[in-house]
Amino acid sequence: MTLIEKILAAHSGKKTLAPGQFVNVRVDMVLSNDITAPIAIKEFKKIGVDKVFDPSKVVMVPDHFTPNKDIAAAEQAKMVREFALEQKINYFEIGKMGIEHVILPESGLVLPGEVVVGADSHTCTYGALGAFSTGMGSTDIAAAMATGDVWMKVPPTIKFVYHGKLGKWIGGKDLILYTIGDIGVDGALYSAMEFHGRAIDELDMDGRFTMANMAIEAGGKAGIFKVDKKTLAYIKNKAKREYTVYEPDADASYANVIEYDVSKIEPQVACPHLPSNTKPVNKLSDVRIDQAVIGSCTNGRLDDLRLAALVLKGRHVNPQVRCIIIPGSQKIYMEALKEGLIETFIKAGAVVSTPTCGPCLGGHMGILAAGEKCISTTNRNFVGRMGSPKSEVYLANPAVAAASAITGYIISPEEIK
Repeated sequence: MTLIEKILAAHSGKKTLAPGQFVNVRVDMVLSNDITAPIAIKEFKKIGVDKVFDPSKVVMVPDHFTPNKDIAAAEQAKMVREFALEQKINYFEIGKMGIEHVILPESGLVLPGEVVVGADSHTCTYGALGAFSTGMGSTDIAAAMATGDVWMKVPPTIKFVYHGKLGKWIGGKDLILYTIGDIGVDGALYSAMEFHGRAIDELDMDGRFTMANMAIEAGGKAGIFKVDKKTLAYIKNKAKREYTVYEPDADASYANVIEYDVSKIEPQVACPHLPSNTKPVNKLSDVRIDQAVIGSCTNGRLDDLRLAALVLKGRHVNPQVRCIIIPGSQKIYMEALKEGLIETFIKAGAVVSTPTCGPCLGGHMGILAAGEKCISTTNRNFVGRMGSPKSEVYLANPAVAAASAITGYIISPEEIK
């Protein structure tokens, strides 16, 4: 069996599983946020149960429109807050919060070999820890909160192998954008993406979170990595419960095997209006930008901020560009502060926000007007994703975004003098 099949078999009481089978799967964590939780809460109350199946296995994070951007957002957050306090579940309020897919791993709420479902499409992020994690609708999440089970079809698995050594300025964002550009936004439709190869072994955990996060942008049901020394080092002081590490069988059957030579990959940019519309940054000429966003559940971790600071240090943001930097959690914010990264950003003319999803989904903290262009480390660049449907969003890694903020047009960091 593949890695995903091993995990799902263990959580459904089966000795073996194959793609296409329907199973009831026991979950280890159920997640929702300030947009999706209110719907789940309403449906939960219709079921007629008083308590969630296990308060320690349910978590709600108000992160999309928080700090509350308007009255409607405040009402949503209030409903989540009241339910969370009533049910005594895991809950992250302003001041200790962050972006859900950043704080769950750093808080030890997700561990290897587990099954995690969330009412957010980027729940697939936790595959970086060797867990099966996937997004579902709010009504499915309501049922999961009540019963601790989900009903699903076992997905086929595509094996992606990345050969060679990563070049300078190349990271997880470039690998996943290159992959999506190759296979398309439906290239892994309802499939698990299992990542392998020398480049993956060398990739740091933050880069792995980025790749797993964007599996959904290829249509994937999940993205997953094998657990190795880096994974175990990451969770060593975070794990508060037992967990099981699973390995794919040597003779596992894959729907497809796709291989890449990463030594040939340059920093990638996804041009409007799809994550699959990718080009090497050096192929873009004089694309003027009005805004640069560095953050989100995709690239708001400490290594991402370090990379941006490396480019911005001693330099200044173009006066015609708004550069918005958003740490993924309070912990990351504090670490960035201690390392002097925040000072570097402010001296460079950038603004630093409290942890929030904010502009990624066109929420707040950086909405685009008609005709404006933004380079962003977020995960989607659909029409109107960050504001006006007449605006444009380009996706890139933090170094490319920072370099572009300095020049005022999309450029490779290696060209910054």
